[in-house]
Amino acid sequence: MTDAPTTRPSGPFRAGDRVQLTGPKGRLHTITLRADGELHTHHGVLRHADLIGQPDGTVIANSSGHEYLALRPLLRDFAMSMPRGAAIVYPKDAAQIVMQADIFPGAVVVEAGVGSGALSLSLLRAIGPAGTLVSFERREDFAEVASANVETFFGGIPDTWRVVVGDLVDALPAELPAGGVDRVVLDMLAPWECIDVVAEALTPGGVVLCYVATATQLSRVAEYLRGTGLFTEPDASETMVRGWHVEGLAVRPDHRMVAHTGFLITARRLAPGAIPPEVKRRASKSSYGDEDVELWTPGAVGDREITDKNLRKRVREAEKAAAGARIAAAARETDRATE
Repeated sequence: MTDAPTTRPSGPFRAGDRVQLTGPKGRLHTITLRADGELHTHHGVLRHADLIGQPDGTVIANSSGHEYLALRPLLRDFAMSMPRGAAIVYPKDAAQIVMQADIFPGAVVVEAGVGSGALSLSLLRAIGPAGTLVSFERREDFAEVASANVETFFGGIPDTWRVVVGDLVDALPAELPAGGVDRVVLDMLAPWECIDVVAEALTPGGVVLCYVATATQLSRVAEYLRGTGLFTEPDASETMVRGWHVEGLAVRPDHRMVAHTGFLITARRLAPGAIPPEVKRRASKSSYGDEDVELWTPGAVGDREITDKNLRKRVREAEKAAAGARIAAAARETDRATE
């Protein structure tokens, strides 16, 4: 365990560090430094030993004279390049989740499901050393990938984090006291199935945020939240990011953009017995029959399944990177002890 979320990655590169290399034509390579490691490309060979001991931001040439810019990856870079068991929450959405759910230092936060751990990284950063993040994941193999990714990034498993393998509805009441949770973030296929147990766990004024992929999921979550009578009126949004090409007078939007990845819907827990002011709206169908349930299968909403073979490979990659991070963390502790 470690207080890693407060640790600032700095100093010279060490064995076990993750390094992002920007090579010819802007192509990126993310590597874990090893004393005997080498990066082979059609441009030549770059020896890891040539980077170890060099400062962050170094430019280094490979065997053919091609230069690479070496930097420690930012959180967004790491999230996009880390091994994945499940699809990740993109940085643009993670940033909005931290803001819209108001994740603050010292908060008690529940996350379900953990997926590959991308969102967990942002939540751990936001709660700081005094907070608590409890991440629930139904699949043990996904939990293993997420744990290894978090360990790789922070150089250890933070004291502020624990992963519970199990169903949120069954496991949450046993893990945290009723009314003791400040924020809940749900990233799952059918979050409405968990709203009742979430309402029990949240403190009055606490925030629940659901991340869903489709408009039909968004509608069903909103109607369920309204139907409980336990939350404020839901607020829904999506975030799109468009980059710009800026070179001299050639200033224009990029030809490609990160458009729809998911919807965010938030609501706040009312005090016990509180009845919110009535919101006037047009009447609409809010009930769902058995035939609607068939529309919520993983394939119907675009949830891609990963093969067991591919997932085992991702687990090995994540655990290998985590082992390197442990080596680097031990080296930093030795350096601090000798200073």
